[in-house]
Amino acid sequence: MEMNLSSSVGVSSTERLITAINGASLLVCLLAAILVFALRLHRKVVYRLALYQVLASLSCATVGVFQLIFVNYAENPRVYGRVCVAIGWLLLYGLWMKLLFTTWLTLHLFCFGVLHKNLKRYEALYVVSSLLVPGVIGAVPLITGTYALDRTHTVCYIDEPNLNGSATGYYHTAVTERIVLWEVPAVVALLVCSVAMVSMVTSLTRQACYRMRYEPLADDNQFLKAMKQLLPLAAFPILFLIFMIPALIFNVYSFISVPQMALTITAFISTSLWSMTSGLTLIVHITVARCALKRKRYLVAHRAQYSKALTVF
Repeated sequence: MEMNLSSSVGVSSTERLITAINGASLLVCLLAAILVFALRLHRKVVYRLALYQVLASLSCATVGVFQLIFVNYAENPRVYGRVCVAIGWLLLYGLWMKLLFTTWLTLHLFCFGVLHKNLKRYEALYVVSSLLVPGVIGAVPLITGTYALDRTHTVCYIDEPNLNGSATGYYHTAVTERIVLWEVPAVVALLVCSVAMVSMVTSLTRQACYRMRYEPLADDNQFLKAMKQLLPLAAFPILFLIFMIPALIFNVYSFISVPQMALTITAFISTSLWSMTSGLTLIVHITVARCALKRKRYLVAHRAQYSKALTVF
């Protein structure tokens, strides 16, 4: 998501901080993706759903790292201007890809936990729509020519609102595109994910209480196994809600006035950490699952040895 600094004070240190976070996010997401493929976990739908989140975060982190090259924009505006357009498109593409993957994942969890329906068969639609729709949306500013470098020469995105009082047709177009192509869809997705997550948690809590009270001896192993696999995926929509709110507040405030430094830095950090925490979540999920599997195999082997020893007597 686009970030702008309100003054030149501390710009260099902030740029270094955000670049470092994006670089760390890039490495963490790469490690998570490598683990999934190395352990052949991509064959399981649960890990594929998490992998889509990480790949989207990887694209956002990569774009964030490349934004640093625009500190030298004034040296060759013609060349950097073309690169800026490409980076702006990639940034909007990555944000929309992350938004759609998260929304689809939330819908998947909601349908499974509340409606008891598995949307596994719609995975192809889930992936294709999350890859193609962002490209179409990102092409709109490309056609209208509103991708530009922000006032601090650090971020390429749809051009900023003109706060100097001169409203031209170009700025009207840029502001409209910012609102229609990102701000409104992001707020709608935020609300939908919030309602879906609250509904899912409420429904699962009620189901658990009902089973404990009325069906304590019921054989629900299949349901419990599925819930243990799917519930860790709920971390991704929750992270989306946590890290999206400061960035959206920043963007809305930037339409009114130049944001304060504290708000700007908060928005910077929250957006960058959005990618890093996605990779960390998947790594933790894999580590916990592998440890549980090893423990289970150890107990099974130990019981087999114990049973074999008893047969001797």
